[in-house]
Amino acid sequence: MRRIFIYIILVIGIGTYAQETESETVSGKVLNASTDIKLQNVHVVNLSQVIGTITNDEGNFEIKAKVNDTLYFTYIGYKPLRVRVTNDWKKFGEVKIKMTELGIALEEVVVADVQLTGYLEIDAKKIPVYNNYRYSISGLNSGYEGGNRQPGAVNKVLGAIFNPADFLYNIFGKRSNELRKLRKMKKDDEIRNLLETKFDRATLMALLQVERLDIDEILRNCNYSVDFIKFANDLQILDAISDCYEEYKVLDRK
Repeated sequence: MRRIFIYIILVIGIGTYAQETESETVSGKVLNASTDIKLQNVHVVNLSQVIGTITNDEGNFEIKAKVNDTLYFTYIGYKPLRVRVTNDWKKFGEVKIKMTELGIALEEVVVADVQLTGYLEIDAKKIPVYNNYRYSISGLNSGYEGGNRQPGAVNKVLGAIFNPADFLYNIFGKRSNELRKLRKMKKDDEIRNLLETKFDRATLMALLQVERLDIDEILRNCNYSVDFIKFANDLQILDAISDCYEEYKVLDRK
């Protein structure tokens, strides 16, 4: 009788463990909302746990998630979508996520504002050159972009290092919980791969709970050039904000 009782406990325990293991992830299929076409390479990020993945050729994905976690879906040409993980999703398994296409109307397109002649020696002189300079200081692991060659550029860099800006305190101090996600984001290879191909800042804004203007302002106050702010991919922006945040924390302790 005792052996039977122990056996029942073991069976129940194994069943419970299996259920808990299965509930650690959720799966689904991402489709076009109007045509039901399967969408591959859709970026799926769990904003609550700061992990990410992409959909396969069939539009399927699987990601680690708990109930009430928020999943963020982004795809070029489609409206970003937030979906909360529910008990029903956990219970019934795979769900269909439908994304809506964005209608983009281009009013005017400038193909080129430089008149080229076809002669390399002449055209090389016409192409605009952006003089953005990045300074490195002995004892620090990273450098700083002055943004231009004006005499005040070096002073601006030194001032940012030795005198923490009030703006950075307001941004980093008030959003410390969100900015702690930076370390997780930097360690997650999947998210890094996702951000490397993105330039719209949408995923960064969702993860850090900031607006696009906040991201630009943070980078300006961290002495990154206008061209870097405009043209860097989201992974480069992530690394830049992360470096600035780590330096801010060192200065704030002092």
